[in-house]
Amino acid sequence: MRFAVVGAGAVGCYFGGMLARAGQSVTLIGRPLHVDAVRSNGLRLETQSFDEVVALEASTEPGAVSGADVVLFSVKSTDSRHSAQQIAPFLSPQAVVLSLQNGVENADIIRSVLPQQVIPSVVYVATEMAGAGHLKHFGRGELVIANTAHSTEIAATFGRAGVPVECVPDVRGAQWAKLIINCAYNALSAIAQKPYAALVEVEGVTDLMAAVVDECLHVATADGVTVPGDIHAATRRIAHTMAGQYSSTAQDVARGKPNEIDYLNGYVVRRGRAHGIATPINQTLLALVKLVEKH
Repeated sequence: MRFAVVGAGAVGCYFGGMLARAGQSVTLIGRPLHVDAVRSNGLRLETQSFDEVVALEASTEPGAVSGADVVLFSVKSTDSRHSAQQIAPFLSPQAVVLSLQNGVENADIIRSVLPQQVIPSVVYVATEMAGAGHLKHFGRGELVIANTAHSTEIAATFGRAGVPVECVPDVRGAQWAKLIINCAYNALSAIAQKPYAALVEVEGVTDLMAAVVDECLHVATADGVTVPGDIHAATRRIAHTMAGQYSSTAQDVARGKPNEIDYLNGYVVRRGRAHGIATPINQTLLALVKLVEKH
């Protein structure tokens, strides 16, 4: 099975690197800084259990998706439509696109551009690019993907690479569960520029997070979505299982890069407005992140 990673940042490099380490054919498609480093020295995977350099192909060109059986689509939500348009002329008609992105809208955005099968997923991994061609892994590393005709084979391939994958008939509930956790942590981590464990040590923060979760659940119910499990408990656990992690939004704000807050708390605000539901806490966090990014 041949893989291409579109948007080879921290998430794409982790899953693409794990596949390449297991012997799969993988091409990373990303920014020149990382591509040049990978071409010259390989991709360094510094994980919690090993620190190795993996050899794999790398390119800056969208056309490098040509011949791929599976495309791991891991660009920022803000770039979904444009990136899908870029790879469209080169993608095999039989290719499968696996969206490894935050939020719940991206698969639909990609489908509006590409006729190929698009599989939504939920990603649970804490990573960052520690340097050019250097991926650092802080915790977890599993996927939940929608159950399709291709999902079993894809899941088995990931499994052999040490990446647990769960195939579920209704991935939307799992997507909303991840969205809610992101809404609770991402903005606060970006505003304070603190990792998750440090956030919850501050008086009042856990109560604020619980209120964010309640607000999101109200909107999810109105959207006809059943969020699985105890999402309040799952949100609290993240401070321990991903204690040292800064949110992707925090990393983007710190580096002056575009962030995905409009697809996280902003999405909840939009869906709440559509249902006539007030979302003042998500609205406040959205506005504060925008203020911080302007500063």
